[in-house]
Amino acid sequence: MQGSFARIIRNDAGFTFVEILAAMVFLAILIPVVIGALAISNRAGVMAERSAVAMQLAENRLNELLVDGTWASGATGGDFGQEWPGYRWEMTNTTWPEDSMSELSVTVHFQVQGRDQNVRLTTIASEEAASATVETPTTSTP
Repeated sequence: MQGSFARIIRNDAGFTFVEILAAMVFLAILIPVVIGALAISNRAGVMAERSAVAMQLAENRLNELLVDGTWASGATGGDFGQEWPGYRWEMTNTTWPEDSMSELSVTVHFQVQGRDQNVRLTTIASEEAASATVETPTTSTP
């Protein structure tokens, strides 16, 4: 009885050709799906990183335009120089329907894997504040 049991285990130890073929078909279907999912997740990660950088650049540019007062008569576009290659900005200034306000938008354009993307940051600015000059107080030394 022990001899026949050992013979059965030895005969069932390998995979059949049909089992191997089924496993290969399963892998042939699964591998492209997994690679596609990895590509999509990579694009999403790059998009999130570049969008965060673009939003920070837009915020910095908008603050510079507001502090300098150049939003009313300054440049309406450009790039960010050697520090941030691939990012460029555009400013739009739209008259606000009430009071002497303007809607100021800064849009930063960039590319992710060959596709154009952008982020926009908008605020309301007073035209009176842009025309006012900023005076710095001087202190005298005794």
